[in-house]
Amino acid sequence: MNLARHSISSTSPVHIFDARFDPDSKYFTASTPAGFAIYQTWPLRLVRKRELSGGTLAAAVPLHSTNLLFLLGGGRSPLYPPNKVILWDDALGAEVAELEFRERVRGLVCRRGWLAVALRRRVAVFEIGEQVSRYAEWDTCDNPRGLLAISTKPHSTLLAIPGRQIGHIQLINLPPCPPPGPIGQPFSFPSSHKSHKLPTKHAVSIIAAHTSALNTISLPPSGRLVATTSSRGTLVRIWDTITGKLVRELRRGTDKAEIYGVSFRPDEREVCVWSDKGTVHIFTLMVTGASNRQSTFSPLTPFLPLPKYFESEWSYAQYRIPVQSSHLTMATNPAIQSPVLDPPDEERCVVGWIQCKTEAPDAEPISEHQLVALTFTGGWYRLSLPQQSIALKKAAAGLTGSPPRALLLARPRTLSGSSFRSEKGKEKETHHEVKGRRTQCVLEEFRRYGRWDGWG
Repeated sequence: MNLARHSISSTSPVHIFDARFDPDSKYFTASTPAGFAIYQTWPLRLVRKRELSGGTLAAAVPLHSTNLLFLLGGGRSPLYPPNKVILWDDALGAEVAELEFRERVRGLVCRRGWLAVALRRRVAVFEIGEQVSRYAEWDTCDNPRGLLAISTKPHSTLLAIPGRQIGHIQLINLPPCPPPGPIGQPFSFPSSHKSHKLPTKHAVSIIAAHTSALNTISLPPSGRLVATTSSRGTLVRIWDTITGKLVRELRRGTDKAEIYGVSFRPDEREVCVWSDKGTVHIFTLMVTGASNRQSTFSPLTPFLPLPKYFESEWSYAQYRIPVQSSHLTMATNPAIQSPVLDPPDEERCVVGWIQCKTEAPDAEPISEHQLVALTFTGGWYRLSLPQQSIALKKAAAGLTGSPPRALLLARPRTLSGSSFRSEKGKEKETHHEVKGRRTQCVLEEFRRYGRWDGWG
């Protein structure tokens, strides 16, 4: 009897070219070979689908919860030329405008009434009003990944792009983001930028974040902090965008990795990081409650000349996205692989924060933050953080707004060890508990999305 491990491959594999959340993580879009779909993040629900013929999309970027999206052609047979950005009004089901460039579009971000487009060595910003008008553009270093990030909270101003030197980021202040309109009202375009005055709140314009090339740039909705990672993929650095000072340095791991993204919790108390290792890491930015793990030798660093590694803060919680899960193997059978589609990247995913209420025994429902991970093979994972006491949860639920600056500047120290080992280039934790505390996120719900025989 052959007891070797077997896998079951789907006869109709899911191909997700791109999945991304809107700025509030309330909705997400999925681009597939047949078009794109808009989903409510939680509870997972298909809101609308658009089947497009004649080619495929590289991305469909939602503008908050409005009916406007920005489409990019991509894949082996792109629907639109790679040097164009298409403005799509989903209420009309049609294109309403297009932006054409002399080179391939590398990336884009948006907020209410504004669009920033990353090219290979420059970033152009447009105001989306009664007409689409170019606002300004800035030069960058070589930016093949199309890195850029924009703050989306009402009255926020920050746009973060690569600087002219490798490893630097440039902070740009745009006109304040307008507040959202009444729920149920159609999208209304803002007034012309001529009536705006550029804010001068951020005195720092350049931050020397890394010595190697940047891999990701991330902002919270407020734009008060910025997270950067480099091509080495071992460290996540959190910077204060007003002073330009380093707030925290967090260690994802010791081996090189490609970090796919960093996401701030909406209240800026935690961040999550995910990479090609297939693991989501969660770090706290607070000095109370859960604490990041550090080496047993970390209390000795002020007294002994130990390497900087021993000062590192490790994630306090993790979750490994299954590659060949018990639900259904996500691998593509080569025998049925499409001749016009590249196989999906099983390790690639995108993660966002949601807020939901959970039932607690003999207590009122508690509002807590959870994670939703979307894989590019059609997996939807809702994850809860390691359980804390009800008292701590209620205390955290009672705090509103951005955390005080003092809570971010101090670094907690613990005597619990990191206990990591490396195996075939994959980070694996030797224990699920550290001093009696769970370090693994809990899978609360698994579903599938992106299937064209029902779209999830």
